[in-house]
Parts: sequence; structure tokens; C-alpha cells
Amino acid sequence: MTLALLPCRQESVDIDVAHAFLEQFHAETSPAYPLRRRLRRVRAEIDRTGTYVHTGAEVEFGARVAWRNAARCIGRLYWPGLHVRDRRAVGSPSAVADECAAHLRASTRGGRIRSTITVFAPDRPDRPGPRILNDQLVRYAGHRTSTGGVRGDGGQVELTEHALALGWQPPEPPGRFDVLPLLIAADGAAPEVHELPRDAVLEVPLVHPEFAWFAKLRLRWHAVPAISNMPLSIGGVTYPAAPFNGWYLGTEIGARNLADAQRYDLLPVVADGMGLDRGSERTLWRDRAVIELVRAVQHSFDVAGVTMSDHHEEARRFLKHVAKEERAGRGCPADWSWIVPPISGALTPVFHRYYDEPDPKTRPAYLPPADTLRGHPRR
Repeated sequence: MTLALLPCRQESVDIDVAHAFLEQFHAETSPAYPLRRRLRRVRAEIDRTGTYVHTGAEVEFGARVAWRNAARCIGRLYWPGLHVRDRRAVGSPSAVADECAAHLRASTRGGRIRSTITVFAPDRPDRPGPRILNDQLVRYAGHRTSTGGVRGDGGQVELTEHALALGWQPPEPPGRFDVLPLLIAADGAAPEVHELPRDAVLEVPLVHPEFAWFAKLRLRWHAVPAISNMPLSIGGVTYPAAPFNGWYLGTEIGARNLADAQRYDLLPVVADGMGLDRGSERTLWRDRAVIELVRAVQHSFDVAGVTMSDHHEEARRFLKHVAKEERAGRGCPADWSWIVPPISGALTPVFHRYYDEPDPKTRPAYLPPADTLRGHPRR
């Protein structure tokens, strides 16, 4: 399979979209300069170049409001505190890779995870911005085996094969937790391979608070979930590379990444370690195993001193966020299927209510991932 990059040059910015954003920015932040003067300058810039340049304050506001608008995110209570790293002058693959490593260091802080976004060069009519093909800055490789199976993350097989085709040399022998390199493209050229420095990736070894045998599974997971393939749209301008992170919920790792059959498929392994009867689904062996897998993840992050939330606390925080948005006179779009956690959903307060329907036209926003890798799984 070959790498396919989709067309990525931005058309001329819609002046009405730009005006709507600037009006929102002025209404919510009350900057010192007059709105009318800013609108005139932006209109003239779009007429001349097809686009315009945001101020630093506009980029910060846009990135934070995009998080506020993210209908699939349960952790939006702290959107005003998003740390924005303005790197719009950075566009070459090597410089983007260096800044991605710097992003991880700045957001990890030894385990005190900070919500962070790094905004790279935007698309322009005369030149596309850089692209990061990885769906997260840190992902583990999925190696196909001679028997038709996968060693590592089954959700990353295609990206792994693209990295190999571009010259990546994986560890020998391939492991279950080999950190993938970043695949970064610029100016419409083929992507380049850039390894992440080891000191930029904090990993947590996974143990169980009661089961000594669990440590023998030699599992681990990385500390920072930094989404890297969702373009940031602000006022009609698209920033195709804008990696951002919050912090993990235990269920994301324990009930999805490690449990999903197409990922690490560890529920049978954990069930066997617990001595559960897997002869029938009616024994609820999957349910019992996934709870202990999530317990192990949360316990391990706590022991390591790495920020992690749980689905019960985060559900309460989300409803606090909804209430704050309502008091501010704003709706709070939410995708119920993403807000409700993958385990014990009915035990959390987010389960028992309806939410405003997400509007795909809402901006600023983090856009759905561009399918730069045809067939590459997106979730």
C-alpha cells in the first residue's frame, strides 16, 4: 500500500466566517483595539492574499474555544486554562518534530500533566501547512507476525507499515510497546520519518493493587494522550498540524486501548490470570476482567504520580461545565456516545440526560481527522 496525501491547499478565506470569529473574539475578550478597525484590516488582507494572519491573542482564544466546542470531549471544564504554544512560524518537518517533542516535555512536567496545544503553520492559498500523519504523538507500533497476528497495537498496523516503507528501523526483535516515529509532511511532499527522543515520552509500567501475577504481563502505557491529526479551524483559517492534549481517563487505556479486540485484546489474558470461567458469556468474565484492568491502570498512574482522572469524577466535572456554559448563555454540544464512559455508564450522572446536538458548522473547532492515510483506522 502506498501513502496518499489528500489535496491540502486552502481556498480563499470566507470573509463572513472571519468576521463572525472576530466579532465573537471581541464580544468575549474585549480587546483594547476597535473591532471595526480590525475587520477592515482583515478584509483588505483577504482581498490581497486570500487569507489573513491571526494575532497571538486570537489564536489563543480560538484554540480554547475549539476545545469548549469539542462535542466528544468530557474534560472541557478547564478549557480556559489550555496552554497554547504558538509555533506558526514552524513548518519544516524536522522543526515540527522538534516542537512535538518539546510539546510532550512541556505537557508532561514529570507527571503533572498540563492541557497543551501547539499550533503550527496554517494552510494558505499559496502554500499548505505541515501535516502530522500519526493520530497521536505517541503511539505503539503494530507488527504483523508470520502467523497472521499482530504484535503490539492492532490499531496502528497500517501506520507502522507506512513507517517501515519510509525507512523506519524498528527494534529487533519487534516488541509490543515500540514507540512509533512521527510521520510529518510539508509542502505537499512525501512524509519524513522522525523518531521521538526517549526523554520526551514518559511511560508508566502497569501493576495491579492486589494481583502479583499482573506485573508479569509486562504492560505499560504512555502518560500523555496528544491528538495530532485533527486540524484546528479558527475564523476560516485551517491549522492542519495542531497537536493537543488533556490527560487520560483510566477507562481510555484499560477499557479501550488494552481491552478492545482489535487493539491489545487483553481481556482473555486477564480473565485467565483471575481464574475466571470463559466458557460462557453469562459468567460475565469480560465485565469482571475489564474492571480489574482499569483498576490496574488507575493504580499504576497513581503510584507513578502521573495525572489521571476516573470516569466518575470526570462525569461530575462535565456536568459542572454544562452548568457554567448555561449560566454564560451558551449551549453545550455533546455526543452522548462519547461522553458516557465505556464501563459503568449508567452509574455516572452523564448517562441520565440529553445534550445539545453537535453542529458541524460550529467554529472554532477541531475538525475530523483528514484521511491522509487511506484505510488507516481513525477513532
